[in-house]
Amino acid sequence: MANQTIQTKLAPAALGAYSQGIKAGATVYVSGQLGLSESSSALPSTFSEQARQAFLNIESILKEVGLTRHDVVKFTVFLSDLNNFSELNNLMESLFMSGSFPARSVIQASRLPKDALIEIDAIAVH
Repeated sequence: MANQTIQTKLAPAALGAYSQGIKAGATVYVSGQLGLSESSSALPSTFSEQARQAFLNIESILKEVGLTRHDVVKFTVFLSDLNNFSELNNLMESLFMSGSFPARSVIQASRLPKDALIEIDAIAVH
């Protein structure tokens, strides 16, 4: 079975030589998403705004193959500052009100592309 490249205009274009997402069988891999909107090359100034937009970007990519954030089984989150960990938790609690959270790793990175405050990638299953 061939892999399917996922591309949407509702999320920012890839910043390099990679796809927004790949569907391999029933599994979807979403590349790391920053807090950029599809129509702007500038990042919002706050962590909360960037984090919300990164999750929206993931949702837009998943929507291209008929999935939602509730189909995500694993997030990997890169933070430029772990002091934003509790704010990330609060945001995830609001996004997954059912209390059924996906698995997650959170890592502090010394620097992210475009000096972003957060980058999130996802694995979802159809």
